[in-house]
Amino acid sequence: METVTMSTPDIAEVDQFRCRVDEIFQKIDKLEKKVNEVEQFYLNANKKKKSSSKGNSIREEQDKGRHVPSIKKQQQDASQRESTAAKRMQELMRQFGTILRQISQHKWAWPFMQPVDVKGLGLHDYYKVIEKPMDLGTIKNQMEAKDGNGYKNVRAICADVRLVFDNAMKYNEEGSDVHLMAKTLLEKFEEKWQLLLPKVTEEEKRREEEEAEAQLNIQLVREASHAKRVQAISNELYEVDTHLEQLRETVVQKCRLDQQSF
Repeated sequence: METVTMSTPDIAEVDQFRCRVDEIFQKIDKLEKKVNEVEQFYLNANKKKKSSSKGNSIREEQDKGRHVPSIKKQQQDASQRESTAAKRMQELMRQFGTILRQISQHKWAWPFMQPVDVKGLGLHDYYKVIEKPMDLGTIKNQMEAKDGNGYKNVRAICADVRLVFDNAMKYNEEGSDVHLMAKTLLEKFEEKWQLLLPKVTEEEKRREEEEAEAQLNIQLVREASHAKRVQAISNELYEVDTHLEQLRETVVQKCRLDQQSF
């Protein structure tokens, strides 16, 4: 049987061919990874849309002609939005401070202005009954805190004011002076709180809408970015396809030449 030997040019050509094939497979591996990343992004996006499907059809219609702000613009908007919201919350807290001051000036408020003197009053079981002690003086100090550890919203202050009187009614028997004083002040506080509550609710709704708007803009930027990636992947796939076609033609021509040489 005759052994076919390859000349040096043939070996070089085969090596070159092999290198080109390896390069194409490397590109294919990278493209496959990119495609998987894009596919995962859209799968996650679809899951989010399904989980919040209420009003999606209206939202999608609104988004069709929507201008997508840049990331830098979004950061600037977010900073401005937070600053404005903080000022609005400060105003609500100022109004709440007026309520707290009115309650604190009541003639029956004095037992609740400082932390309970557990040791001095001999209340040995106080911490077994009361899980979280609270008083109006502590609330006032925390409202005025400048170290960043103060209250962040009005509802948190409201919860602590209620806790002051709830603790007093829980520890002191019904019918006792302290129980009656706490119950009376709590009722007065709730009356005043109900007058402020609509403003608080309106602010919370506004913040929720602003946050939803911000999240939507972030999603749109991500989708725009991935749309560019999809286009780039499409171009790379076309390039790979072209290279494969060129290799196919090279192989066909080589086979024809080899057949003619025999």
